Amino acid sequence: MKPSNRTLTGITTTGTPHLGNYVGAIKPAIEASQDPNTETFYFLADYHALVKCEDPDRVAQSTLEIAATWLALGLDTERSVFYRQSDVPEIPELTWLLSCVTAKGLMNRAHAYKAAVADNEANSEDPDLGINLGLFSYPVLMAADILMFNATTVPVGRDQLQHLEMARDIAQRFNHRYGEFFVLPEGQVDDHVATLPGTDGRKMSKSYDNTIPLWLGQKALRKALMRIQTNSQLPGEPKDPDDSSVFAIYRAFASKDKTQAMAQAFRDGMAWGDAKQALFELIDEELSEPRARYEALMARPQEVEDRLQAGAERARALAQPFMAELRDAVGIRRLS
Repeated sequence: MKPSNRTLTGITTTGTPHLGNYVGAIKPAIEASQDPNTETFYFLADYHALVKCEDPDRVAQSTLEIAATWLALGLDTERSVFYRQSDVPEIPELTWLLSCVTAKGLMNRAHAYKAAVADNEANSEDPDLGINLGLFSYPVLMAADILMFNATTVPVGRDQLQHLEMARDIAQRFNHRYGEFFVLPEGQVDDHVATLPGTDGRKMSKSYDNTIPLWLGQKALRKALMRIQTNSQLPGEPKDPDDSSVFAIYRAFASKDKTQAMAQAFRDGMAWGDAKQALFELIDEELSEPRARYEALMARPQEVEDRLQAGAERARALAQPFMAELRDAVGIRRLS
């Protein structure tokens, strides 16, 4: 029986995975991929990476690190289609077809573009200073990612919901002009997905330089966790678990029973050093086996490449015939 739902998730290849990525996106996505009623597509968005990263080595290294991460954490590539965006040439071709039905006014309203213009104007600069066409039009590439496989559901953060709505608008415009080719995707926003605080208490983000890399070795992981900022309360003083970055991270990894026990230990005056040690032991236990798999995959990049190529073949088996239909629809046809 064909699955009733098709979901698609892209991962931009510009950084090194950290604990926040793992808890907030990777772990729930891999769990969701086990649903027999859902087809899942996960791709490395290396074309998107070029919008904001001008370091070729960083893009290439990040591609390896992110692919190895998903594989090490147990993504079943027999169940899910796991591929690199640039290995599916039909996606940029579709981007052009969609660009030709997309109103410039729609792109003018994109949050990232508007924010860049506003920053320039606030600094009394040319509104378009430093803004390339990739930044301006990347919502069209995102639409192509989604529409190429007619994804029915796209998990997005609330800040990305506008781009999903743009994809729907672009699909409707194409359908109106050429026929009903595209499913209108639905955004899936989960406000209950864990957002981890970083070492400084703010949201864990490479923008704040406060992340804890996912694949640190034991000593380095412990050292990083010990750097998490805490208040000056002494051992024996009751501590509020709901006002603690240490507890917030612990809760994201722990079972319900362990979370309740740790909350009580905080209220009973647990020392910060003991709390951080307990956090280290919890995270290290969960990640020790995947870490070994990750290190093995990083040492064998050809194995990672082979898995990506196998995924690209599956993706293109869907994309090539669909692209042929779309070419015909817009009038790009052989003359005989």
